[in-house]
Amino acid sequence: MALESIRYKPGSLQVLNQLLLPQQSLYEAVVSVQQAWEAIRAMKVRGAPAIALVGCLSLAVELRSGAGGPGPAELAAFVRDRLSLLVTARPTAVNMARAARDLGAAAAQEAARDGATEEAVRERVIRYAEDMLEKDLRDNRSIGDLGAYHLLDRAAPQGGKVSVLTHCNTGTLATAGYGTALGVIRSLHQLGRLEHAFCTETRPYNQGARLTAFELVYEGIPATLIADSMAAAAMAHRGVSAVVVGADRVVANGDTANKVGTYQLAIAAKHHSIPFYVAAPSSSCDLRLETGQDIVIEERPAHELTDVNGVRIAAPGIEVWNPAFDVTPHDLITGGIITELGVFTPK
Repeated sequence: MALESIRYKPGSLQVLNQLLLPQQSLYEAVVSVQQAWEAIRAMKVRGAPAIALVGCLSLAVELRSGAGGPGPAELAAFVRDRLSLLVTARPTAVNMARAARDLGAAAAQEAARDGATEEAVRERVIRYAEDMLEKDLRDNRSIGDLGAYHLLDRAAPQGGKVSVLTHCNTGTLATAGYGTALGVIRSLHQLGRLEHAFCTETRPYNQGARLTAFELVYEGIPATLIADSMAAAAMAHRGVSAVVVGADRVVANGDTANKVGTYQLAIAAKHHSIPFYVAAPSSSCDLRLETGQDIVIEERPAHELTDVNGVRIAAPGIEVWNPAFDVTPHDLITGGIITELGVFTPK
């Protein structure tokens, strides 16, 4: 059975609570935008594409239950307000903000038509949100295949297999399915060209150890889990051919925000002359921002670093800095940025 992070049918949305993985697979119903906000903020749902999907689909569920209105203009205003709330849950990931702009504009456009009806606005918003699921899955498969072939041309031009290192979780659990960076690894495996995958544990939330490792084992992909501090050693001694990571926001000059720890991987990869790739849908690209210095970096609560499963492991009284993301400068992305539209390589 295929692994799913999101289960949706008209009027019903369930999300896999990723805080419980890998010990327990529990799907929880999401019946409102507020509930989706809470699930996203608590990281029951994470990954930039999945955040946007769950946010927009939760709005579709609310609208199918009759929320909003009365009247087309009032419903469009309701949609805009609910989307604005969702954007605040995880501000660094751009996909939700971009979906909010597009979906809010679609609702306003429908409401401004001559003879507009509340039902027409409602149906347009619902249809837009539901179409996002199919598009994300289609885009991810394109990212996986385009990235795999480009990586092979760069890292193994004479043929043979490659070993790839990845960070955080960028697979089915972060998307509608297949994944972005992990989708590249899946495609390499399906081509018979993957020797091995290395996944970092990804402290402090351990998305690599809990989620990526879970997906790799589930799919039967040969893989090894390493601590974050072992990445440079793996590049030096374990035959890593390339590094492929995801992205929460790519800005106009190519600077990329991704899970904290990505920046140091790019530095180590450049030192070892290993191509470093970013894999993300075009919806993760924010051309309104010129450089990575303009990206707002979310900071998470201290207890996520000081505690493990509710047990304090850090010395009492120590100060904590816990950014969820860091920014990798574009000149360290030596392999390219992989999207569903193609692979954009350094000039």
